[in-house]
Amino acid sequence: MALTEAKSGARARWSLAYSNLAGPPVELTRKYGNIIEELDMSNNRVSDLRFLADFPKLNTLVVDHNAIHSHVKIPYMPGLHTIWLNHNSVKNLGIFLETLSKNCPNLRYLSLMNNEAAPSYFNGGTLQQYTEFRYLVISSLSKLEYLDFQPVTQQERREAEKAYSIKVKKKTSKGSIKKSSTENLS
Repeated sequence: MALTEAKSGARARWSLAYSNLAGPPVELTRKYGNIIEELDMSNNRVSDLRFLADFPKLNTLVVDHNAIHSHVKIPYMPGLHTIWLNHNSVKNLGIFLETLSKNCPNLRYLSLMNNEAAPSYFNGGTLQQYTEFRYLVISSLSKLEYLDFQPVTQQERREAEKAYSIKVKKKTSKGSIKKSSTENLS
């Protein structure tokens, strides 16, 4: 378990990779959780991310090769801008993206390679499936800059908006319902 403390502007990083853990050790989390900005828990047994609430300054999370699934619980993490979640058990992209968009509103970098919900050449997916996957993710995470190590382009943003814009009804202050966007669910 390596911990690199912040020195002269460096980030506080904690690597718990390859430690056969389901979460970070409680005693060390109490001691260091408030200063950790980058956490690497790759190649462990992590399936629940509620422990992230103990890391208020966390901006980067690496949880490759774990047991994270579509229904994972994630606390509200406004400072979290980077998540690497490759080689996990995410199967239902819609449910997973709803959690991410709600609880990680400033996410800019996301990698989901080799999850069932992320089709690619490497897991039997087609280029069309990967393109549609990218559009759905981009439409769900408005601040996303990179997805699976590729930059999000303005063209992809436009296509994502066209493909996945959903009619949203909002209540006005007087109780009436107002439509705020067009519907295109095909």
